[in-house]
Amino acid sequence: MTKRNNKETARKTVVYALLGLWALMVLFPFYWMVLTSVKSYSAYNAEYVPKLFTLSPTLQNYADAFTQVPLADYFVNTLIFTLATTAIMLVVTVLAAFAFSRLDFPGKDLAFTGFLALMMIPTELVIITNFVTVTDLNLRNSFWGLILPSVTSVFYIYLLKENFAQIPDELYYAAKVDGCSDFRYLTRVMIPICRPTIVTITILKVIECWNSYVWPRLITDDEDYFLVSNGIQTIRESGFGRENIPAMMAAVVVISLPLIVLFLIFRNKIMEGVSRGGTKG
Repeated sequence: MTKRNNKETARKTVVYALLGLWALMVLFPFYWMVLTSVKSYSAYNAEYVPKLFTLSPTLQNYADAFTQVPLADYFVNTLIFTLATTAIMLVVTVLAAFAFSRLDFPGKDLAFTGFLALMMIPTELVIITNFVTVTDLNLRNSFWGLILPSVTSVFYIYLLKENFAQIPDELYYAAKVDGCSDFRYLTRVMIPICRPTIVTITILKVIECWNSYVWPRLITDDEDYFLVSNGIQTIRESGFGRENIPAMMAAVVVISLPLIVLFLIFRNKIMEGVSRGGTKG
C-alpha cells in the first residue's frame, strides 16, 4: 500500500511540475508585456541586458498610450462593432438553431447539410467574396461593412442546435397542446434550459470580434473606423510605436485586459457550455 502511495505521489509531482513549467512558459510573455509597460522610457533604453524586474515602475506609459494616439477612439469603435455584431449574431443563431432542431419544413435536412458544408470552405475564399460584396454595396469604411459579414456562424448554429435537440420532444408537444406559440416556447423553455451554451457562444463571439484583424484591416482604410486590432498595428508602424516601446506595450496591455478579465470571470460557463454541446441525452 505504501509503495502504491509513493508511486502515486511521484506521478502527481511529475505532472504538477510539467504543468507548472508549461504555465510559466505560457504566462511569461504576458509578464514581460506588463513589466515593459511599467518601465520608464529612459530606463528601458538604458538596459543593455533586459531585466526581469523594475524598482521604479511608472504609469506614464499608459497616459501616453491614450494621449499621443487615438486609442480611446479605437476602443469605442471596437465596442460598437463587438456589441452590435454579437447581438445580431445571437438573434440569427438562436432562430436558426430552433428552426433546424424543432420545426419541420421541406428540405430541412438538405439545408442543414449544406450549411455544415460551408465549414469546409477556406476562410480566404469567404473573405474575397465578402470584400467584393461589401465594396459593390459601397459599405467600405462603415460599421455596417464591418458588422454584416460576421453576424452568422455555422459552428455556433450547429452547437446550439445540438443543445436544443437534447430537450425532450414531449415538452414541445405539451406546450403546443396548451396553445403556446413557437416563439414563446423558444423564449420560455429552450433558451433558459440552454443558457450555459448561449452564454458560451456570446463570450466566444465577443472574443472573436475583439480580436478581429484581417477583415477590419481589409475593409477599412479610414482611421475613424479602425478597431483596436488594426489600430494597434498602425501605432506599431508609426514612429510612436517604434520608438516608445514601453508605451506601445502599455497600449497592448490595455487592449488585452478586457478579454483576460472576461475569460477569468466566465471560464466555468465556457467549459460548461462546451461540455453540454458534446453530451447527448
